[in-house]
Amino acid sequence: MSSNSFAYNENSGGGEATELGQDATSAISNSGALGLFSSDLKKNEDLKQMLESNKDSAKLDAMKRIVGMIAKGKNASELFPAVVKNVASKNIEIKKLVYVYLVRYAEEQQDLALLSISTFQRALKDPNQLIRASALRVLSSIRVPIIVPIMMLAIKEASADLSPYVRKNAAHAIQKLYSLDPEQKEMLIEVIEKLLKDKSTLVAGSVVMAFEEVCPDRIDLIHKNYRKLCNLLVDVEEWGQVVIIHMLTRYARTQFVSPWKEDDGLEDNEKNFYESDEEQKEKADKRKKPYTMDPDHRLLIRNTKPLLQSRNAAVVMAVAQLYWHISPKSEAGIISKSLVRLLRSSREVQYIVLQNIATMSIQRKGMFEPYLKSFYVRSTDPTMIKTLKLEILTNLANEANISTLLREFQTYVKSQDKQFAAATIQTIGRCATNILEVTDTCLNGLVCLLSNKDEIVVAESVVVIKKLLQMQPAQHGEIIKHMAKLLDSITVPVARASILWLIGENCERVPIIAPDVLRKMAKSFTNEDDLVKLQILNLGAKLYLTNSKQTKLLTQYILNLGKYDQNYDIRDRTRFIRQLIVPNEKSGALSKYAKKIFLAQKPAPLLESPFKDRDHFQLGTLSHTLNTKATGYMELSNWPEVAPDPSVRNVEVIELAKEWTPSGKAKKEKPAKKFYSESEEEEDSSDSSSDSEGESGSGEQGEEGDSEDSSEDSSSESESGSESEVENKRKDKRNSKTKGRGDSEDGETENEKSETSDSSSGESSSIEDSSSESESKSESESKSRKVTKEKETKIKQDRNLVTKDVSLLDLDDFNPVSVPIARPTPALSSSLIADLEGLNLSTSSSIINVSTPVFVPMKTHVLLHRMSGKGLAAHYFFSRQPCIFGDKMVSVQVTLNNTTDREIENIHIGEKKLPTGMEMHVFNPIESLEPEGSITVSMGIDFCDSTQTASFQLCTKDDCFNVNIQPPVGELLLPVAMSEKDFKKEQGMLTGMNETSTVIILAPQNFTSSVILQKIVDVANVGVVPSGQDNIHRFAAKTVHSGSLMLVTVELKEGSTAQLIINTEKTVIGSVLLRELKPVLSQG
Repeated sequence: MSSNSFAYNENSGGGEATELGQDATSAISNSGALGLFSSDLKKNEDLKQMLESNKDSAKLDAMKRIVGMIAKGKNASELFPAVVKNVASKNIEIKKLVYVYLVRYAEEQQDLALLSISTFQRALKDPNQLIRASALRVLSSIRVPIIVPIMMLAIKEASADLSPYVRKNAAHAIQKLYSLDPEQKEMLIEVIEKLLKDKSTLVAGSVVMAFEEVCPDRIDLIHKNYRKLCNLLVDVEEWGQVVIIHMLTRYARTQFVSPWKEDDGLEDNEKNFYESDEEQKEKADKRKKPYTMDPDHRLLIRNTKPLLQSRNAAVVMAVAQLYWHISPKSEAGIISKSLVRLLRSSREVQYIVLQNIATMSIQRKGMFEPYLKSFYVRSTDPTMIKTLKLEILTNLANEANISTLLREFQTYVKSQDKQFAAATIQTIGRCATNILEVTDTCLNGLVCLLSNKDEIVVAESVVVIKKLLQMQPAQHGEIIKHMAKLLDSITVPVARASILWLIGENCERVPIIAPDVLRKMAKSFTNEDDLVKLQILNLGAKLYLTNSKQTKLLTQYILNLGKYDQNYDIRDRTRFIRQLIVPNEKSGALSKYAKKIFLAQKPAPLLESPFKDRDHFQLGTLSHTLNTKATGYMELSNWPEVAPDPSVRNVEVIELAKEWTPSGKAKKEKPAKKFYSESEEEEDSSDSSSDSEGESGSGEQGEEGDSEDSSEDSSSESESGSESEVENKRKDKRNSKTKGRGDSEDGETENEKSETSDSSSGESSSIEDSSSESESKSESESKSRKVTKEKETKIKQDRNLVTKDVSLLDLDDFNPVSVPIARPTPALSSSLIADLEGLNLSTSSSIINVSTPVFVPMKTHVLLHRMSGKGLAAHYFFSRQPCIFGDKMVSVQVTLNNTTDREIENIHIGEKKLPTGMEMHVFNPIESLEPEGSITVSMGIDFCDSTQTASFQLCTKDDCFNVNIQPPVGELLLPVAMSEKDFKKEQGMLTGMNETSTVIILAPQNFTSSVILQKIVDVANVGVVPSGQDNIHRFAAKTVHSGSLMLVTVELKEGSTAQLIINTEKTVIGSVLLRELKPVLSQG
């Protein structure tokens, strides 16, 4: 519903939200002043009077306070009659707030809401799209069967509305109407079918949700819209993405063949009697035919991949389950990194993600093995998270990592969380059964735990040892004797019962101890737990059969006690055992086999993961979490043996494309788009842009794309024929002038240019209608000259190799002029200069010039302590100068000191353990360093714009020492000199996801510009940008490795607050730098 909140703040100023909050707060504080004895009735009286006032300002104020009450969770239903009177107000702001109130209370106050139904119907025709949508929402909130026909009519009209926001609300209303009257299903399906064809990203998620609620089995409605939904997916709102991905997962399982199939062939290889050799050969060829993925299947997998980087955990989880259920097993591995990233979220998100990882890790261990340390338990984790992490660690355990995990488990056993400690012991038992090499080690460790002071730990150890001993009982007589002694101290019933069961099973191996244990148990029989009593009866029966001389009377005594026990299970077991082991006239044939029955060889228990049986539920669903089928759960179907006809997904647009393409004069049909008013075009702008993006995206699919995609692509190219060539030409001209293109990018640029011109021509067609005809004529006149000149400009580009890139996104706002430019000349016409004035080449050399550092902190970091280095000490610091060993390297100065009284020989860098992509230029070996001597050497390290540690060995003639260098984020930058104008331009292009900001409270002494400058440059190697405003301080730098700009702004506000803003493409570095700067500026 985020779109709704956005819509209500769209009109009439942004100050209302704060006013609303202030009014609500003032209302609450006023009521608080009256004390506990003020009645709500009295408090609401003034609101009623304000609502009945003749002044709109009073009504608006009252409505804001009422909506504030609702937001606080207070009941405002008694104001319904007074509010509903204002539904016909002329003031749009009042009307919007009234509709917000009515949506909340229409279901409770149905009779009063019905009185105003004619007003709602009139509002459905209102010129304001927000009012139309709100009226529909209120209408669908009145849950009365009598208005179903009115609702149905309203939904049909709204589904054809020009505003995508109203159509979105129509999709929401479909679900409400269906739950009110399921008999309307067929008519609602018609509306859903119509809305599924909608090209707006605003509508897509809502209509798919309606589809899932009303007719999830009607897969045929999706066929024609499948490719469109795949292409729109990236631009749909987050919760819409989740619904669409789940629906497309089900769709893929019914329409494509399994990508997991192995070429195992047919089982029956023998030749049929009537089958010829040729037929047999054809069959063999079919068996050998390799699996080829359907292009539409590949389209879905490819278009969902970017969503793994979504900020919304539900979207990432939805994509993960899609990859798990429908992608080839070799490609499913990419989801593991994204799922591990979600483990930094709230505990509720962690719980769901870990449950899904637990299920995945049973089948495909390799996916999560690289992230083993991410599943180590933290002391702050709640118990539910700890047990899930334990489960995953157990699933990932193998011969290679079991020693590390057992050390980790030893720590967990000492935890204060007793439930977690018990779960860890069970985990050790499972590892022992799964990995036979460590069975004895685990058993010895568990036996040591028997002497633990904590009773719960001892009890759990006993239970696990009992299970392990069943695997190889003959070898462990001593352990059984040790456990028999524990009966005197252990009080936990499960543990006592386990010890008695073990002694009973091995009574022939401990013939002296077993009867004595039975004697002690007979004494305390009446006070024992029911579980223990049953095992005492079993022990007595087993000893009676194997050692009747010593235990006959004891067993009969116990059987007599059991005969009169309060629990019927024990009385029942007593009668059963007596008849079976004590021979008498009534004994049946079974008494002969009593020994075989009681002392039969029991199979060892199989310790399995509790998540093993969950994999038949779709990942990420409520059913998977609860491990039971929830209401509304739809099972994933099995893959079809043969794929259904893929042509059902083709959309017939070929004839349409042919009509638009003849003789390059398609532009003449453009004025049809002017049919609607400008305001409506603005409302639908999102549709047109997303549509053009979808088409160009499908055009990039190469050979896997279908005829529909290619035909759409060609039609868009023919539409923009003359424009794209003129634009390409201008771009060539600019590129040759600024020398901003490298040789290696030529192939890519041509593709990118044509695609950007396709999309931009689609978006700006309404603006360029007047100049379209003259452009199309000029194209034919200057075609030959363009071809030759394009070649010339290309040759010029080839000669001028510059490594900097120009982002094509920066050229979208370029407005083509109607006069064609035949050839690039050094002197530009005034009109062209005016056009090019707004053009910004973000990485042009005029802006990014590395300057000298403003300040070089001499703070050193310990590389090797003299105690660890046997007298050799090493310190390092960052010189903040461009590195002489490579453009992408950070310069590091290392000072080596000999603190001993002897020479240290052959100091050099040994083995390097660097993360992927990181490089290091080492210093030349130092032959010798005299006693108390010191030397400074230079190194260069390419940290790849990350704060990862560079680990390596610092070696002498005799020893090698492991050392590491971790750079502060501020040392990964080089200062940049730029003007304030250039800074603002660059900042304007690095907004949205590329901007990080926070509000800080400055210490009083930090409020001067000199102190702020000193604080900033002390932390980060940035250059100062001159500023025309005293309260704004700007700093600029670029990252050493990639050359990405890092723009820092400190804007002083009223009071002692300031806003710190960082704009950069490297969002991770930006957020880390923000974290480091914030405390520095806040502290004194």
